[in-house]
Amino acid sequence: MRRAATRLSLMSALLLAACATNAQPGVQAAAPAAASPARADASLDLIAQNYVKLILGIGEIEPGYVDAYYGPADWAAQAKATPPTRDQLMADGATLALWLDGVSVAALAPEEAQRLAYLKAHVAAARARLRMLAGETMSFADEAEALFGIRPEIRPLTEFDPVLAQMDALVPGPGPLVDRITAFKAAFVIPKDRIETVMQAAIAECRARTVRHITLPADESFTLTLVNDKPWSGYNYYEGGAVSRIEINTDFPIYTERAIDLGCHEGYPGHHVYNALLEQTFVRGRGWVEMSVYPLFSPMSFVAEGSANYGIDLAFPGDEAEAFERDVLMPLAGLAPADTAKKNQILRLTQQLARAEYAIADDYLAGRIDRDQAAALISKYLVTQPDKAAQRVRFIDTYRSYIINYGLGRDTVQAWVEAQGPDHWAAMERLLSSQILPVDIID
Repeated sequence: MRRAATRLSLMSALLLAACATNAQPGVQAAAPAAASPARADASLDLIAQNYVKLILGIGEIEPGYVDAYYGPADWAAQAKATPPTRDQLMADGATLALWLDGVSVAALAPEEAQRLAYLKAHVAAARARLRMLAGETMSFADEAEALFGIRPEIRPLTEFDPVLAQMDALVPGPGPLVDRITAFKAAFVIPKDRIETVMQAAIAECRARTVRHITLPADESFTLTLVNDKPWSGYNYYEGGAVSRIEINTDFPIYTERAIDLGCHEGYPGHHVYNALLEQTFVRGRGWVEMSVYPLFSPMSFVAEGSANYGIDLAFPGDEAEAFERDVLMPLAGLAPADTAKKNQILRLTQQLARAEYAIADDYLAGRIDRDQAAALISKYLVTQPDKAAQRVRFIDTYRSYIINYGLGRDTVQAWVEAQGPDHWAAMERLLSSQILPVDIID
């Protein structure tokens, strides 16, 4: 009873705020006044504030849902002090959706219309996540569309068999393909006592290549930490103020080319740059508070993961990653020269297998196959050792349809960026500094 008495519902907060501002003319109320761009923008500010509080509330009932937050500290403190119930959050989400539907698009400037679309998409995703937390089940494709704004194609696994055949021809011999690939790649495993040195060098090179094209905030920085016992290989925790904490999981072997991948993906021009540019453009530049929170299960993640994966090829076009790996990273790792050209052929083929995981996850999450079967199929079609495949099933347990954001996200971002013209870096910077949604970049 005390919590119910002290927590002001979103509907009450919105109504009080509307009364205080003459019902926000840009929003349809009982007796709406004529809309104007300035007042419509003010109403979006009001909605954005309560959107942030909705996301923080969901974060209190689902740990990990809030991937980053650097807005007003008292909002987060209030969410922790008086955590809302799921039913309260669902009611708040429904209220926000109604208010968003009432905003007159005709009264908005183009950037404000995009802001409205962004808020609508993210409120819809939050409401879908709340329904899932309440027990609603969806198919893999339905869930992905509801959370990330893109519907993935589930392709039969047999379509990926020709790619496996090409890999088999590259590394012929007896025994399972995964064992042959693993044995071949053993020459590229970074010794554990040199992982941090190699990772720092890789991230430094990724940053150097990025800052040639993108102007970063003057105060941006990151820290690097090696961890273990995680369902992922790397993670960027954005802390606000253009600062990130990058964690690298050392549970499994880290290959020299993977240092480049992680350096770009988690750092430059990946997650660290994306979050820093969003903060600079919207939170510092415009005071748009909705960008101070990053809900993991949202359309943001499709752009974030897709751009982070495409950023690897953008920063290291052609054979440049192979040369940097061979000439810099392998000596730093204390590794003897090895066939980097063949390994990178294998990696390019492996990239073509990424979407095979969707069919496996679809069957696994629907209960049509069990954990062991899912791990066996991942081992085969992602060409990874059984223990690593088991870790990937653990990832699917935790993040479910989130996996579409890597392969499909990468392909979608690449197609959009490269369709914008010859200056791919300029298009990438525009994407990373915007509220562009997945629906805006899908072909």
